[in-house]
Amino acid sequence: MKHQLQLIFKSQKFVAGFVIFAAILLLITIYPLLVTKNPLEMVGGLFYKPGTYVSVTDAVDTNSYKINKDVIADKLAKAASTEEQQLMKDWLLKYCPTVKPEEVNAAKEAYDIIELWLKYYDKEVKMEGATKAVKNQYVRLYDKIENVLNSQGYVVSQKNAETGELEEVAVLGTQAFVNVKDIPNQVTFPLGTDNFGRDVLTELVAAIKTSLKIGLLAGTVATAIGLTLGLLAGYVGGLVDNIITFVTNMFTVIPSFIILILIASSLGQAGRGAMLVAVVIGLTSWPWTCRSVRAQTISLRNRDHVNLSKLSGHSLPRIILTDILPYVASYVVMAYILQIASGILSEAQLSMIGLGPSTNKVATLGLMMNWAMQFQAPLSSAWWAFIPVVLSIALISFSLNLMNTGLDQVFNPQLRD
Repeated sequence: MKHQLQLIFKSQKFVAGFVIFAAILLLITIYPLLVTKNPLEMVGGLFYKPGTYVSVTDAVDTNSYKINKDVIADKLAKAASTEEQQLMKDWLLKYCPTVKPEEVNAAKEAYDIIELWLKYYDKEVKMEGATKAVKNQYVRLYDKIENVLNSQGYVVSQKNAETGELEEVAVLGTQAFVNVKDIPNQVTFPLGTDNFGRDVLTELVAAIKTSLKIGLLAGTVATAIGLTLGLLAGYVGGLVDNIITFVTNMFTVIPSFIILILIASSLGQAGRGAMLVAVVIGLTSWPWTCRSVRAQTISLRNRDHVNLSKLSGHSLPRIILTDILPYVASYVVMAYILQIASGILSEAQLSMIGLGPSTNKVATLGLMMNWAMQFQAPLSSAWWAFIPVVLSIALISFSLNLMNTGLDQVFNPQLRD
């Protein structure tokens, strides 16, 4: 056993997969200890960007500091998007004969482009070939930039409880800054919020944990069924083998995902808990494990040590457990690893078509993808709602497959160095 473990951990692929998988397990173990809030709690709004959010009223009430900084340049760069900056360049090149193309191409930074456009832009210039909508677009863009340039700060007023009139309480200039450490109410969303206003990072950690549970349970059920039937069919043979082979072939001919869909849809939304979905996945994923174990058992049942056990009068369970199972154990472990990965991917597929676990109870990786697609996160440029989920599924599957490949290199004589 010790020698086998040494061989396993000498495999670079197995070690790489093990490290990735261990890091994922460490994350889902430690993070809930540090962040104890409910992962399904709606704390924000629709697709808030990643970052730290501070209370506006606290910022107004906090002591301000005057800092000499050119805030207009940064505000202009923020106000004009990349598309709007390209519109400015197009106007300069198409409709402004006084500016040189080299001068336009030399302007790379946002502030330089805006400054050059403001210098030459004129609402009265004839834009030949341009529609009225395009002309109005440039007018609105100019007004938008002018508002930023003319901004001198804000006056904060408060309603007098007695007179009902607004009274000036503070003047916020453009160079007034506050220290964020002085603001008591702050909320950080490292990965923003999803379509329900839930913290994506907290939800993602909980979803990974639930999906791993589903994968482990589905893999356990599928491997247990496949191993038991495969050993019986391969060793006993005869009518038992024919019956088990017939059932296995029937499950193989009919795509398991179709059976999975039919069973999941028949359970109904209210009845589909995470663990029940895992069991259903396991019940439809065992045939290929059964076929492989059967083939290996057939090659072992007539060996000398097995015949010796038969002559000694050992019982059927003892022969299978002591004389055959140890020789297929390495394959069973590899099959179990693949069944876990298959279970996680099957849950994701089911959830993507709306047949996953009940949505108001738990979060899974598949459900997070389903929510992101339903609320059009890609079209809203809310990458944080789906890319971390895709990467999590890919990392888990990649790590498990690396571990399986490493084990195969150790136990398969044809691949062994």
